[in-house]
Amino acid sequence: MALSITHLFTKVKPGSAMVELKTLNLKLGHGIEEDINAELISPRQVLIVRYEDILDLSIQPGELRENIVVTGIGFDKFIPGSLLTFESGAAIRLTFYCEPCKRIAHLVESFKSIKGKRGILGVVTQSGQIQVGSKFQVQAQKFPALPENPYERFLDFIIKIPSGKVVTYKQIIKAIGVDNSYLRAIPTYLKKTSANNYPVHRILDSKGYLINYVNQQKDKLETEGVKVLAEADVVKKLNKNYVDINNYSWEDCNIYL
Repeated sequence: MALSITHLFTKVKPGSAMVELKTLNLKLGHGIEEDINAELISPRQVLIVRYEDILDLSIQPGELRENIVVTGIGFDKFIPGSLLTFESGAAIRLTFYCEPCKRIAHLVESFKSIKGKRGILGVVTQSGQIQVGSKFQVQAQKFPALPENPYERFLDFIIKIPSGKVVTYKQIIKAIGVDNSYLRAIPTYLKKTSANNYPVHRILDSKGYLINYVNQQKDKLETEGVKVLAEADVVKKLNKNYVDINNYSWEDCNIYL
């Protein structure tokens, strides 16, 4: 059976319904043009679902908020790490399984029933246009699969931050492919991560301030050539240290390519 696209969808703004289209333009390292999830450093630019799974779940295409519905591909190759290459030359790397969430709870009896059928997220590795009916090829295990556990993706990301650069909580959220509710989890991640094995001192809060519970953060950053500035906090009667993110922020657009 030929591997092909059966349906295409996009979402143009938060909270809006999925819009069904006949074609989508994929942009290298960016995602779907004009889609709300297009983001340079995100591993979840695109969501792909098998048509066979939609039939099995007795739901309509688009209800899982997917972008691309495909048919003909077996479970053995529809896995994180596979590369899908379309007739136009456009290509998508599958990164990790999309976790069931409350947005689709009304569609299924239980999250257990949809396990493994929610689709797989991916990033665009080659630009091109795809359309309903387009055929594609799949190369299994072309890339390493990203960890399913967000904390493990956090570790994989921060180990790559180079000396003399910093990232903020918001950048981390985008780079590990989780929603904004995970901002609350970042402090917990930091506290349980070894400063000897990971460069946690290169992480700032969402506004660019240094973090109180990261030991010797100021000294370590300055040793790496990062200029740490001070701002007076009148209420707490102390100085708050921060970094000019515009000068030292690290963002690798090729991190998942």
